[in-house]
Amino acid sequence: MNNTPPLARRLGTVDAVVIGLGSMIGAGVFAAFTPAAQAAGSGLLIGLAVAGLVAYCNATSSAQLAAAYPTSGGSYVYGRERLGPWPGFIAGWGFIIGKSASSAAMAMTFAAYAAPPGWERPVAIAAVVLLVAVNYRGVTRTAGLARIIVAAVLIALAVAVAAVWGGGRTGGTASMWGGGVLAHGWYGILQSAGLLFFAFAGYARIATLGEEVRDPQRTIPRAILVALGIAALVYACVGVSVLAALGPDGVASSPDPLAAAVAGWGWAAPVVRAGAALASLGALLALVAGLGRTTLAMAREGDLPRWLAAVHPRFQVPHHAELAVGAVICMVIAVADLRGAIGFSSFGVLAYYLVANLSAFTQTGPDRRYPRFLQVAGAAACVVLVATLPLESVLAGLAMFALGIGYRAVRLRRNRPKL
Repeated sequence: MNNTPPLARRLGTVDAVVIGLGSMIGAGVFAAFTPAAQAAGSGLLIGLAVAGLVAYCNATSSAQLAAAYPTSGGSYVYGRERLGPWPGFIAGWGFIIGKSASSAAMAMTFAAYAAPPGWERPVAIAAVVLLVAVNYRGVTRTAGLARIIVAAVLIALAVAVAAVWGGGRTGGTASMWGGGVLAHGWYGILQSAGLLFFAFAGYARIATLGEEVRDPQRTIPRAILVALGIAALVYACVGVSVLAALGPDGVASSPDPLAAAVAGWGWAAPVVRAGAALASLGALLALVAGLGRTTLAMAREGDLPRWLAAVHPRFQVPHHAELAVGAVICMVIAVADLRGAIGFSSFGVLAYYLVANLSAFTQTGPDRRYPRFLQVAGAAACVVLVATLPLESVLAGLAMFALGIGYRAVRLRRNRPKL
C-alpha cells in the first residue's frame, strides 16, 4: 500500500522543458552519431528522421498519459493503471536498467572529455557522486543547474556548427553521402534509428517528474513536445554538419566527431570539448532525477524494496532511491563500455515506450488527446527498432528482463497468503 508522502510541485513549464533538453542534447549530440554512422553511413540522416518520428509517436502517448496520471513513475504507473501490474513492472524495469546504462554512458562521456588519461573511471564516478548530491538537495536545484548547463551546451553547439560552415571544413560535402544513403541497406538505417532513439528518449524525464510539476495536465504535454521539437532541430543541424565536415567514414571512425569537425578552427575544439563535458553532465543530472522517481514509484507498490520509497522530510526528494541509483550507476561504470551501454539502453527504453503506447491506446473520452494511429505506429516501431539493435545489446537486454521477471515472480510467491 502506498502511504508515503507526495513530492512537492515546484517546477514550471520552462523548468520541465530544460530538464528534458538536458537529457536529450547531452546524450544524442556527443555520444550517438558515431555508432549510428558505423551502422548506416550517411543513411544515419534517414535513421535520425525515423528516430524522430518514433519519438514523436511515443511523446504524444507519454503526454496523453502524463496529463491523466500526474505522478512520479512515468510508464511504470501508466502500465499498471491501464494494462495491469505485470506490464507496468516491465516498463519500470526497462526504464531502470536502460537508464542506468545510459547514466553510466553519460558519466564516461564526461570523463573522456574532462579527465586525464588513466583517470576516466574515477572521474566518471566522482561526477555521479556530485550530481546525486545536487539532486538530493531538491528538484529546484536540479532545474537550476540544468538551465545553466543547457545554455552553455547550446552555445558550444552553435560555435561548432559555425566553425564547420564558416571555417572551410565542408570540403567533404560532395562525399558526405558516401556510396549513397542506402549504401548500408535499410537494416543499417533502422539500426542507426534504434541507436539514435537513445538520444531522443530524454523527454521521458518530464513525465517521470510529473508529481513535481505545477498544473501538470497543461504543463507536461506542452513541455514534452516543445523539448522534443528543439532537440530534433539541434540534432539535424549537427548531424548534417559533421557529415559535411568528415564524411560518413570520418564520423564512423571518430570517437568525438564534433571536435574533429572543428579541427580547422583551433580555438573552437576546446569549446566543443567543454560543451561535450557539460552536456554529458546535464544528461546525467536529469537521468539520476528520473531514475530516482521511477524507483520511488516501484517501491511504493512493492515492486522494489519499500525502503526505497522514503521521501526526505526537508528536501522532498526520494533520497533513498537516489542514493541507491547512484551506487548502481557507479558499479556499471566500473565494468561497462560506452557503445555497449548505448545499445543496451536503447533496448530497455524501447520496451518502456512499447508499454506507454499500448497504455495510451486504451484511453478514451476526455483523456484522449491524440489519434490512436500514433500509438499503433509507435508500438510497432518500438518492436522493429529493438529487432535491429546489435545482437549483443538484445541478448543482454533479454537477460536483464529475465532477471527482473524472475525477481518479481519470487517476491509474489513469497508474499502469497498461505491457506
